[in-house]
Amino acid sequence: MQKLMYTKYSIVCEPTMETITARLPDKMIKILNTLVKEEMVDRSELIRRILEIGLREFLIRRALIAYQERKVSLWRAADMAGVTLREMIEAANQALIPISYDLDDLERDLAIVKKQNSRE
Repeated sequence: MQKLMYTKYSIVCEPTMETITARLPDKMIKILNTLVKEEMVDRSELIRRILEIGLREFLIRRALIAYQERKVSLWRAADMAGVTLREMIEAANQALIPISYDLDDLERDLAIVKKQNSRE
């Protein structure tokens, strides 16, 4: 559910946020507190930023594993991770995962595109 915020010039949709708790080691708390001062943001904002980066990396890594195991095509891996094909290719190159695209990959990708287009 999103909350509408009215500004002087436009209406902005702001996602509602849920409070969560997590137990963190003292060392991690010290690092967070140092970064809060350096970045000049509150701790919640800093944790959201770090979590967003971490989630993105996690999703890319998970999609690359599926690609490496030939469970999905590179295009599907990019879709799973929520990144562009170019970003996924760059991630695969950085992870030293060879990129191969054969007829099976093309047929899988075409089937996915057809399925998505039929829903629209």
